[in-house]
This record gives sequence, structure tokens and C-alpha cells, in this order.
Amino acid sequence: MPARAPTGRIFAAAGLIGAVPALTLLLLLAEGELAPGPGLLAFVSCSLGALAIAQLWIGNLARLAEALRRAAAADGRLVPPDGTPLLPAVAEIAEGVARLARTLADQGELVGRLRRADEAIVERLPDPLLVLSPGRRPLRANAAARALFGAADQGPPRDGDVAALLRHPMLADAVDRALAEGRPQTADIALPVRVTREIAAQVIPMDPPLADGGRIVIVLSDRSRERAVERMRADFVANASHELRTPLASLIGFIETLRGPAEDDPAARQRFLGIMAEQSERMRRLIDDLLGLSRIEMAEHQPPTGQADLAAIARAEADALEPLFRARKASLAAELEPGALAAPADAEQLAQVLRNLLENAIRHGREGGAVRLAVARCTGGARLPNRAGVLVSVQDDGPGIPPEHIPRLTERFYRVDRGRSRSAGGTGLGLAIVKHIVNRHRGLLLIESEPGSGACFKVWLPAGPAA
Repeated sequence: MPARAPTGRIFAAAGLIGAVPALTLLLLLAEGELAPGPGLLAFVSCSLGALAIAQLWIGNLARLAEALRRAAAADGRLVPPDGTPLLPAVAEIAEGVARLARTLADQGELVGRLRRADEAIVERLPDPLLVLSPGRRPLRANAAARALFGAADQGPPRDGDVAALLRHPMLADAVDRALAEGRPQTADIALPVRVTREIAAQVIPMDPPLADGGRIVIVLSDRSRERAVERMRADFVANASHELRTPLASLIGFIETLRGPAEDDPAARQRFLGIMAEQSERMRRLIDDLLGLSRIEMAEHQPPTGQADLAAIARAEADALEPLFRARKASLAAELEPGALAAPADAEQLAQVLRNLLENAIRHGREGGAVRLAVARCTGGARLPNRAGVLVSVQDDGPGIPPEHIPRLTERFYRVDRGRSRSAGGTGLGLAIVKHIVNRHRGLLLIESEPGSGACFKVWLPAGPAA
């Protein structure tokens, strides 16, 4: 619908257009230069013509203003509404404004495409990126940052590890220096969370601020894996050289004996070869456990994905260890609650946890004794998190563990009774492996024991939905 021009503006414009001719006619009539009849007719015609031109002019301008308002509120295209033809001067202005509107619309569309492309690039950057407001509040985080801090799919992370990151004194100092000096700063940070993360942070001040008010951009590089690899190399060399020395010395000694005094003694040769086979198997188990522990430590800072049915895993591992139960003449009492799902979880690693705990219970329990295995859902309790979880417990009836040894049981190669542990076939790494797997799953390992009353190992893991 065409815009209607205000009546007052039309009369004002008509007066402006017809003022000079009308005053000229009135002056001629007053001087007697025009006859009254023709003079009045000319005056009325001049006034009506001025009114018509004013109405057309003001109407054109009103429609042009309406079209500009619609162009600003819609897609930027100027299309004057249907109505009377535009005056030549107004039509030229409308055409120029239409070209300008189309240019601005194209530029706006280009800016929108570039902005969407920039957001897509930032979202897909492999390094985590955070955008902070001047008040140090997270405004944005890309997909890598949300994955690092365990946040939702959309929006900035607001709790958990990111809170520890933003409170870290070294990062806070880097942000202060970046704002004060207007230059990028760097900081090496070890996040004080359950599983330590070592992060290199680049703090970049934005001047002027970003469109969403972002004043600080923080780019993070997670160095946890690289540092774990460095420690793994050093620890592997140190541990392997220490623990392999004894079986290697035994092998060398028996080889020398077989080459010398026992060269022609079949009975001694047979006995020594059996001992050498046992020592070789011990070395193999030790190397396998060291390599497995190193792999677990490298990925400990990354939470697992998926879920695991702990009751089914416990049943499978108990069946697989049946020969060891028979060798020790031990019995198993299992209470496995169906549908006890741990999530997020790595089923293969949790199977290793149950296998190690069951092997410990069999080897360190009484010969001919009993092992109790239980898997159940729980919602918290003494020393347990107050949230839904799955509790796995393995209890033996062995001699128990003195209290002073319990805090150190998960250390590498720590043994309460070194001679008994080695004779039982252990490497001293089983509980260290259990501890690191439980840490990766953000779970909890509890050890309860009293001398003479056996030991109970409990593992709490976050629960998934019931089957």
C-alpha cells in the first residue's frame, strides 16, 4: 500500500512551488495589468497546479522513505511501492539509493559468509581456544576446548577443569601482562586436577575487542602426552634396568653352569632349563606390564568413551582365571548385579582391572581359600562420591596388609613381602596399572585390610544408564 503524504507538508510544498507565480498574478491584478476574470482564473490554475505538483513530489518522497525503511528492515534491496510514476529527479535519486542498497546488501552477505567461515575455521582448529570477556569470563570455546574440558556440545565451558585453568596463578599473570602491555604472552601450566594436565597457553589481547565483546583469546596446547612419553622413556629404562637385573643374572649364571660343570649332567641341565624358562617368563611378564603401564599413563589425561557392562566383564574374567583358581584350590563367590553399566568407560581396560584384582586375590589369599567378587550399582556412601556409580569389590582371605603399607601399594614394584610376591609370580605392577586405569575413568580405588583378616579392594566408577 503506497505511503500517504501528510496534508500539511503538501500545502507547504504547494505554497513553496506556486508562491512566486501567484504573487506575480496578484500584483498584476492590483496594478490593473490583467482583467479580473482572466487574472483570477490564472491565479486559481496556478494554485491548483502547484498543489498537484506538491502532492506528487511529497508522495514520491514519502514512498521513497518507506522503501528505504523496508530495505533497512529486510534484505537491503530497495523496491519502491507501486503507485504514480516518480518525478525525474526523485527517480534518479531512487535509482542511486537502490544501487547503494544492493551494494550494501552484497557486502553484508559477504561479511556474513566470511564471519561464518571464520567461525567454522576456529571451531575446527585442532588446538583448544577460549575467548574471554574483559572480566575474564568465558564467552566462547571451540570444539577442541569443549572436548578438553568435558563441556557441552555448545557454549563455553563454565566449570570443572576450565575453572582451575582460569584460576591458575601463572595464567592469571599472563592475562594481566597481556592486557597491560598489549602483547601476546605465554605460560606453561600444570592443571591441579585429578589427572594432571600439562598445558602450554598463549594469551592474545584483542584490540579492538571482538564482535561478541571478547577481549582475550587463549590458545591451549595440551602437552600431557608429550611429557608422559618423556617420563615413560626415563621410567622404562630405570625400572627395566632395576627389575630385570635379577632374572638376567640368574639366566647368565645358569648358562655358564650349563657350559661348564653341568655340561654332561642331564638331570642338572633339565632342572636349570626349567628355572631359566621361569625366569624368562618372568622377564616377559615384566616387560609386558611395563609397556602396558606406559601406554595407560600416556592416555590417562583423556577420558574414555563408550560404556562397559561390569557384571559381564567380571563373569568373563572369572571364567578365564578358572585354571588359576584350580591350581590354588580356591573357590569364588560372585554377586554380580545385571545391568551395572559404567560410562564413560573402556571395556578392555576395565577387564584388565578385574583381572589384576582377581589374580592378586588368588595369589595372596590362602591356598584353598575363598575369593569374593561383587559388582553392584550404588548412589554413594562412606568414602564414595555422592552420585550414581558402579562398585566393584574383590576380597580375599589371606594374611591381610599392615596399615603402614596400604598407602604405597599402588607404587611401581612396591611389595609388602618381596619374596612371597615374586614366588607367587607377580611383577609388582598390577596395582599401579589398576590405579592409573581408575584415574583415567575418573573413578576411585579403595583398599581396606587388617592383618589376619584378608584384604578388600574396591573400585568405584561413574555409572551409565541401567540396562
